[in-house]
Amino acid sequence: MRLDKFLKVSRLIKRRTVAKDVSEQGRVWINGREAKASSAVKVGDELQIQYGQKIVTVRVERLAETTRKDEAGELYTLVKEEQRPRDTGLDW
Repeated sequence: MRLDKFLKVSRLIKRRTVAKDVSEQGRVWINGREAKASSAVKVGDELQIQYGQKIVTVRVERLAETTRKDEAGELYTLVKEEQRPRDTGLDW
């Protein structure tokens, strides 16, 4: 499944166009490698998504073409959530 579609279906990002934009900005990684919107997502992959100063890491548990809102959280498991340090001069 395409990364942008998974992000939308899992509701990690609300719209597919926003998921595409975030990927193009280099704010999404699959298994530690920068990912494009068209990158393939498989069960077991770890995704890191940067939301502003927060970085969320999730593991893909299953794939689905569509989900109900209350079932979207079952597509992934939250591995960790961390705050990015504020302007320390270090490059992430």
